[in-house]
Amino acid sequence: MSQNLTDFVLRPGQGKVGKPTTVRTNFFEINALPTNNIHHYDISMGDDKAPPAVNRKVWKQFEDTEGQGILKGGIRTIYDGRKNIFSAKPLNLGPEQAGQFEIELQEKGGSASTGRSRTFNVRIKKANEINMTEVHLFLQGKSSLTANCLTGIMAMDILIRHMPSMNFNTIVGRSFYTPNDSRTLPGGLEVWQGFYQSARPGVGKMYINLDVSATAFYEAGRLPDLAVKILGRRTLDDLRRGLSDRDRLKLEKAIKGLQIQIVHRGEKKFKYKITKLTPSSVEKTKFKDQDGNEMSVSQYFTKRYNMRLNYPFLPCVVVKKDIFLPMEVCQVVAGQRYLKKLDDKQTADMIKFTCQKPDVRANKIKQGFNLLDTKNPYMQQFGVTVKPEMATVQARILPTPQIAYNKDSKGGVFVPQGGAWNLVGKKVAQGATLKSWSVVNFHNGLPLPVIQNFLRTLVQVFIEKGMNVVNRQPTITNADPQGNIDNILKECFVKAGKQANSQPQLMLCILPVRSTLYNEIKRVTETVIGVPTQCVMSKKVSDNNNQYCTNVSLKVNVKLGGMNVYLPQSHQFLTERPTIIIGADVTHPAPGEINKPSVTALTATMDARAAKYSSITGVQTSRKEMIDNLGDMVKELLKNFYKTCGKKPDRILFYRDGVSEGQFAAVLQEEISQIHAACAALDKGYKPKLTFVVVQKRHHARFFPLKKDDADRSGNCQPGTVIDTNIVHPFEFDFYLQSHSGLQGTSRPTHYHVLYDENKFTPDSLQELSYRLCYIYGRATRSVSLVPPVYYAHLLAFRARCHRQSSEWSDSAATSESMDVEQQLSGYARVKNNLDKVMYYM
Repeated sequence: MSQNLTDFVLRPGQGKVGKPTTVRTNFFEINALPTNNIHHYDISMGDDKAPPAVNRKVWKQFEDTEGQGILKGGIRTIYDGRKNIFSAKPLNLGPEQAGQFEIELQEKGGSASTGRSRTFNVRIKKANEINMTEVHLFLQGKSSLTANCLTGIMAMDILIRHMPSMNFNTIVGRSFYTPNDSRTLPGGLEVWQGFYQSARPGVGKMYINLDVSATAFYEAGRLPDLAVKILGRRTLDDLRRGLSDRDRLKLEKAIKGLQIQIVHRGEKKFKYKITKLTPSSVEKTKFKDQDGNEMSVSQYFTKRYNMRLNYPFLPCVVVKKDIFLPMEVCQVVAGQRYLKKLDDKQTADMIKFTCQKPDVRANKIKQGFNLLDTKNPYMQQFGVTVKPEMATVQARILPTPQIAYNKDSKGGVFVPQGGAWNLVGKKVAQGATLKSWSVVNFHNGLPLPVIQNFLRTLVQVFIEKGMNVVNRQPTITNADPQGNIDNILKECFVKAGKQANSQPQLMLCILPVRSTLYNEIKRVTETVIGVPTQCVMSKKVSDNNNQYCTNVSLKVNVKLGGMNVYLPQSHQFLTERPTIIIGADVTHPAPGEINKPSVTALTATMDARAAKYSSITGVQTSRKEMIDNLGDMVKELLKNFYKTCGKKPDRILFYRDGVSEGQFAAVLQEEISQIHAACAALDKGYKPKLTFVVVQKRHHARFFPLKKDDADRSGNCQPGTVIDTNIVHPFEFDFYLQSHSGLQGTSRPTHYHVLYDENKFTPDSLQELSYRLCYIYGRATRSVSLVPPVYYAHLLAFRARCHRQSSEWSDSAATSESMDVEQQLSGYARVKNNLDKVMYYM
């Protein structure tokens, strides 16, 4: 196998370490691929704005008439709904291999403009022939992923999705949704279940990756009923006094762009998209008719349609430029996906619906396979057959590492069982000293004795867990959550400093509820004052629970520079030579948030135990995935490593989250070159060996244990299950690792893909190191699902969203649209330098 097969890293063999086992996967083996060339055609429907669903209807109508002659002889084509047609046989297009056709599509209820039908001018032209031999060679590791191979794999993807695309009305990306068994969510939404499917290349074979998926849709039905739910009222009677400006704006934001169908014109059920709401109600919204007479919308509907409106107190919806429609004549069209961010209650309900035990999920996947019909005539004409059983693959369960807390405490060094453990009798590996701190209570109804009682428990737990608490009675200040948070926190900081006669190390803030107050506290303390904070809910203070205080102690200890847990038998990659492990993440604004920047975050180990971290954040243009100033960020972390350890790292292991396969080449070109440039900028001769690994959680691979002995308590595969056979890349260095034990539902493994490797890792070495690291995540007593450097980068990026100079920063209702990109970027503040060296974001 030669290196020119790929720009990335070839798999250096398969791992051997661990107990061999076999698992079922949600991959279905394609056991026959086309052997002949596939014919690829470009198609234009003459209307670039027509959605794929309409384009498919046009093509289906064309196909039903044998394509006006070009599909004679029973030719069946597959269509992606946009610009690509594929066929197993050549179309009868004549010597020029091109044609133009007129297709008339009858529409239900007609279109809003004509009320009849639409004519599409369809142009078809041959683009290419796909040599499928090349695809077979790629799967066998004998050919690189050429443009021809990519198109061949795309054709297989379109083939397996062609029939479902025709049969299902609601398609989102690679998923098909149905309202069967839907569940209601708060706020006028419902969650639908669907099936995701994708053609994936594996080792020597192609597979169909099939999974269950779920997403939120608007509830279909009467628009006034939806308005009531969005505004959180019980009935329409609650709105009889009219809508306040705040409610109207909230409703307008929620339904803007929603498609509705009118019901007051008999057969003419035209569809429109809502552009806005009128500021006034139906009975107060006036316009001039054709004769110049002024009348209200409600008067017009009485006169024109003999309709007495039931809800004249509601605003009108505005469609097109100036058509006013009362809400009660509008029906919400079914199957419209909700694209905005779900609130906490909606998210919790969604999780309940989607959380399925492994055996339940596996059965649903089998049902989905039958529903998606892989024996259809299109598959037959292309000569593609699929095994109807979920593929079983060889896996290994890696040995559990030994972990260490304080060696002097009871059972301080041990091998965890089942991926989880408790801290009874154990002390943290290195306890921090707490001399100067302050308590700020933002819940005015919380009595002082309750707070004091909680603090006694908290201090006691801090001491039991190995921290040195010098000041056991910090100052307590009651504060107004509506007041000037900046001034309040500064005053408390000064008061704490005076009491202990030393620089305050921590501020403990008691909050009545989780709100934007949390964001403002973090912004002020971390970017203005420069002190870590620990926020606790007033309910938890009242409960005064020992276990909760233990969890808080783990966070506080690392925020003060302590160390909770480490690996006593550290991996040789970390101990042989000075080594830095960096985790990187980019988080993007929630859907619907315009102009808000994307946040970049890097965390890096500062010791050979991979337990202490330094961090740095940045902001960049919204939704850009490549990290703009990665070189400067890496340079800062390398300087911090030198200051902490007195040496430059000889090796860099860089875990990068959030990159899709289509972006691998850009990452290789942009980010890896920036890391090399950062090293050279520190010293021309400085060339540490770099390994760059992409970490992916957003995929649909799931594993199911075949035997009960190989399952954990939740029915999932055991922690440490690793797969680097069959369903991985045909020849590149990648693997799936399920490093955590399941809590609820079906566990999602993490996919690791090595793009660059100067350290020459063996599969065993990288898999074991990645797995061991998952046991020393600082604020949990269980192994986690992805390597801590990346996990910390996630936390850091989300924390940075609080650091905008406005408490509205993380509120999705914020009016960020009114600010341009430059204003948004400049509004972000960096944390104080003293916090870069501690894990303040925990």
